[in-house]
Amino acid sequence: MKIDDYDDNATLIESLSKGDESAYAYLIDTYHHKLCVYANSLVKNIYSAEDIVQNVFIKVWEQRTRLKTEHALKSFLYKLVYNEFIDLYRKNQSLFSLEKSYYDALNAVIQEEDSESFQRVLNVVNKEIQNLPPKCKEVFILSKKEGLTNIEIAEHLDISIKTVEAQITKAFSILRSSLDERIKSFLFLFFPRKKNLHLNS
Repeated sequence: MKIDDYDDNATLIESLSKGDESAYAYLIDTYHHKLCVYANSLVKNIYSAEDIVQNVFIKVWEQRTRLKTEHALKSFLYKLVYNEFIDLYRKNQSLFSLEKSYYDALNAVIQEEDSESFQRVLNVVNKEIQNLPPKCKEVFILSKKEGLTNIEIAEHLDISIKTVEAQITKAFSILRSSLDERIKSFLFLFFPRKKNLHLNS
């Protein structure tokens, strides 16, 4: 069978169910990077993302005889990645700063997008973050990308907690004004407002 024949969803699934190793290789070549991008958007760790994707491909091979030609293989793969992430999340809840509800929302959005579109949105958001005023950008990155609490940021930068909160609020305001409506919906999925402990001043 020619490689081009695997472009058809039903043909690919049928070949996989028969144990066609070339079809399996095609599946990996086609979806490995896309699934890693998606998994990394969830766990924020490329090594964990790669482990998740590897587990997904192993499960697909192990369950290949149960695959049905009427199933959308792409959606099935993304769903497996998400399920793997949730299993990891439940085992290591303390390692993740975002609530499961945010991931559920992100998953619903991603299921409707291909990984290239998702990556383009990420690139747009990250570009706008880089355009923030220097102090505003520094605080925002420490909070939303490094996962520090407001108290930790205040201690690290030797500023007040109220200043930290003001800079984060300012960052969100700037980003909301600079991003189009569709991308705004991603902003709070990528960077939800966290509940931080407050000190009485």
